[in-house]
Amino acid sequence: MVANSMQVSQAYMNALNSVGGGAAKPQSMVETGADQGGFGDMVSDTVNQIVRAGQDADEKVVQQAVGKVDVVDVVTAVAETELAVQTLVSVRDRVISAYQDILRMPI
Repeated sequence: MVANSMQVSQAYMNALNSVGGGAAKPQSMVETGADQGGFGDMVSDTVNQIVRAGQDADEKVVQQAVGKVDVVDVVTAVAETELAVQTLVSVRDRVISAYQDILRMPI
């Protein structure tokens, strides 16, 4: 799971870099030197948050096996991670659908 999420994040970053390479940007998108962040940073941060949530859930499972954490905490952590992954997949599907719609547009 962790490797796949990071690979997806890297693929998004590569796609963004290849699209933006050499093309003229509108004035509103030109960097002014300040760290503005962008869509790629947002995607990367979101994927990293989901990976951390998964790692926290895994850690709680291990702690529960030792008897340090209650089962309710483990179930809650796993459910939160599952919801985050489902949300990410849903957003990914919408982005792909929008991209396919753009490809189908007549020029």
